[in-house]
Amino acid sequence: MTATGIETSRATDVSSADAIRATALRWAAVVAVHVGLIIVWEAGVKLSSLPSFVLPAPSDILATLGKRNYSWLDNARVTAIEIVGGYLLAVVAGIALALVFSWSRLLTLAIFPLLVTLNMIPKVALGPLVIVWFSYGIGTNMLITFSLCFFPILLTTLRGLKEVEPDLLDLVRSLKGSRWKMFRYIQLPGSLPYIFSGMKVAAILAVAGAVVGEFIASDRGLAYLMIQVQAALDTAAMFMAVILLTLIGIALYLAVLGLELWLVPRDARRS
Repeated sequence: MTATGIETSRATDVSSADAIRATALRWAAVVAVHVGLIIVWEAGVKLSSLPSFVLPAPSDILATLGKRNYSWLDNARVTAIEIVGGYLLAVVAGIALALVFSWSRLLTLAIFPLLVTLNMIPKVALGPLVIVWFSYGIGTNMLITFSLCFFPILLTTLRGLKEVEPDLLDLVRSLKGSRWKMFRYIQLPGSLPYIFSGMKVAAILAVAGAVVGEFIASDRGLAYLMIQVQAALDTAAMFMAVILLTLIGIALYLAVLGLELWLVPRDARRS
């Protein structure tokens, strides 16, 4: 190996080490801020005279996990199924419909404005109608989650498909390539940054969709449990339900982020 090659290799190693160190510091700062907030919260509640039904201490909130009457595992499982199921349905449908729109200008002009109008309907107002049509349950709440997640994925994917270099598409057409090959080898790789941008937005909205469905009508789930314990002013259990909802949302977002890091090149992510 030449001296230039050795220097380049060392520079790359130093750059990688700096990147890992910077990432570790960022995560350490995030953890420190959260832990600090919990400590201040615990101390503030213990030192003040606030009643527990107004603001329970973190230790009291954590203690509710040991009470079987809340059925945390079963309710969290139901809500997670609603969130992930509706989200995955939105991802598949959004990407598929965006692909169809990229192939047909006529369909885009005819259907896309209708989808924009439907997306403007407040989902809280749409929820009771969905329940009347499909009854209540996991499937209905998945549909409400789908309705919140679908449009951001469709919009960003469609934009990404349109941003692909026209010369590359013309080259594939000149070589008699099929639409599937054009999508697989040209359009999909080029539009991945846009697709993941919409998926990350949708991951945030997915939790809200499941909560809306369970608030309106449900017999299981974390949001349903919040409604049940509200009457008893069990604020600690309400906080615990909110925390579990947040953790499910964070897990979904991190899964999407990890998939993006795996599939999308670093330069594309930065742009």
